[in-house]
Amino acid sequence: MSQALCSRFRKSEEIWGMSHPFTRSAMDVLGRLYIGLAFALTLVGGAQVTFQLTGRTLVLGGVSYFVPPSPVSQLQLIGDIKTQKLIQSIGRTFAGALIPFSALTTETAHLDENSLEKTLHTWETLDDVWSRYFLTGLFVSFNGTSRSPPSISLPNVAKSLGTQIVLTSKQYTSGTRVSEKLAPGPYFVDAISGNVFQALRLYNDENQAFLYGTISDGHDGFQELSAHIGGAATESIAVPSRLYFTPTAQKPLAGKRLAVKDIYDVQGLRTGCGNRAFYELYPPKNKTAPAVQRLLDGGMVLVGKTKTSQFANGEVATADWVDLHAPYNARGDGYQDGSSSSTGSGTSMGAYSWLDHAIGSDTGGSMRGPSGANGVFGNRPSHGAVPLDDVMPLSPELDTGGIFARDAKSWATAGHWWYQNFTSFTSFPKTILFPIDDFGQSFLSNPPRPGTANALFNDFINKMETFLGTNRTEINFSNMWNTTKPANVTAPSLQLLLNTTYADIITLDQIALVADPFIADYKVAHDGRTPFINPTPLARWGYGRTLPATQKNEALVNKSIFMDWFATQVVKSDNATCSESIFLYPQSSGRTNYRDQYRSPPGVPFGFSSGRIAVYAETPDMVVPIGELAYNSTVSGVTEFLPVSLSFIAAKGCDLMLFDFFAALQDAGIISPVQTGSRLFQT
Repeated sequence: MSQALCSRFRKSEEIWGMSHPFTRSAMDVLGRLYIGLAFALTLVGGAQVTFQLTGRTLVLGGVSYFVPPSPVSQLQLIGDIKTQKLIQSIGRTFAGALIPFSALTTETAHLDENSLEKTLHTWETLDDVWSRYFLTGLFVSFNGTSRSPPSISLPNVAKSLGTQIVLTSKQYTSGTRVSEKLAPGPYFVDAISGNVFQALRLYNDENQAFLYGTISDGHDGFQELSAHIGGAATESIAVPSRLYFTPTAQKPLAGKRLAVKDIYDVQGLRTGCGNRAFYELYPPKNKTAPAVQRLLDGGMVLVGKTKTSQFANGEVATADWVDLHAPYNARGDGYQDGSSSSTGSGTSMGAYSWLDHAIGSDTGGSMRGPSGANGVFGNRPSHGAVPLDDVMPLSPELDTGGIFARDAKSWATAGHWWYQNFTSFTSFPKTILFPIDDFGQSFLSNPPRPGTANALFNDFINKMETFLGTNRTEINFSNMWNTTKPANVTAPSLQLLLNTTYADIITLDQIALVADPFIADYKVAHDGRTPFINPTPLARWGYGRTLPATQKNEALVNKSIFMDWFATQVVKSDNATCSESIFLYPQSSGRTNYRDQYRSPPGVPFGFSSGRIAVYAETPDMVVPIGELAYNSTVSGVTEFLPVSLSFIAAKGCDLMLFDFFAALQDAGIISPVQTGSRLFQT
């Protein structure tokens, strides 16, 4: 055995206090295993070979778990031979000698069965990782203020809970030491070394929303999860116990599980941008995008990277997703298009209760479309809300970073932490702008028919009017432009002024910043071959290559014309409420969009609609689910339900006001959190 390995074993014996025959024998077996590995590795051409543990998977109580390769602590029982033997005896009954343990911190000076049971009941309510199967061992530490040593009286624990060993911390008269303090929750203890490992629960990604799962590498970066628990073409995602984390002012998002769209760089991970060739060509990143790091600094836990349509261009499920398979929208019959390009993040939030938040990007609707289709909260923030360094660009002049949630209050908490450049306001706007050309009719003079999306919109707006103490102002947005547009603008309509603006900007930007460098790098690495590109980006880049070099400048001028007009004539800033008004338009209307319907080949994103307002005006546009509509599914053959949602636009920089507004509406019962699965709300 190498000197380093021998030193490692001696160190383990010293810490664990191992000197009896069973321990020595076990260590000898492991020593011979390491010698064999060292010998085998020497035979590989004499080359240096790295041996790296990647963790273990196991099943406990019918639930799959992942045990990370690195321990978080170690039991130190120096001189306590009796306890060591007991632990090792218990370990022999478990595969791999890993014993399920629960760590408990108590302020109670005297811990008895009643107080223990109360704690365990709370754990069962709060956490999806811990279960009573982790009560094989119990480690109790005291964090109270008792002057005398705390005591523990659990004589019937073994009988009632199946606990085989109870250890106490050094605050007790004869307690166990640990190398690092243990947060409450479930763990696995190695009976041979005393190493303590976190327990990560494994979930299957049945909706195929993820590219891969992730775990921390222990060095401020991440690595792809090596575990897989089965399921057709699905990834496995490992999540830590919620009991490990306590939110603080410095880490208000502590323990919140986060998924990240695969256009954001993360240290140690590859960025694929929805393209297999791109994923393979470039190595793992050596730094994390500041936008992602901000959320990690707030305490969020990255559990995986989600799929994106290729290079964040808008793609239709099945028809356009060639390199990867489009994620499955959980709503309704499960076979509706999940929209794009933040598809993986949006579908994951609609599908998985074990996921708290997911982030994506919005250039022309890539957050808002998936929010509406999947019936979750999602936003396009004011442009510049978060830095997008180390994020694949579609167009820096238009790109933004947004976050998904399933309830308005957690959304507001995350938004306040993530968007640091804005100011909070204590009052809300009193003007609601209702564009009748978007809703298709005046609800005041022509009340909508019951059982329709418009009826749901009208009912919600009525409640919002009561909450704000105001009445809506109906406008015709197109006519407003025609009567108030700048005098020097000759285009007779917004459609003509902005018809090609979006397409011109994004295609020219992405060709220069992504397409050309990628294709050139790929050719160098593959003997002149070109990489495969999905139909949508291929069509868009093809259009961009036909444009003159001056076209982007003209497009940016038109964007500025609209932005200035909107800020001065439509939604103005306000010193008291940040935004003088809130502009509404429908985001999703409960209509079907089956993923197995093939449409015409993808084209270029020409035209103008209210979905482009925030893109050009650089304002926040936030999507809120307000209801669902029934439909007869051609897939399931029964009645199903699809989301109905509204978009809310405010003045630029008023993001936090909107977050607070929605949280207040939820407190008032006007907005409701949504659940995961086929239905948004409890039936």
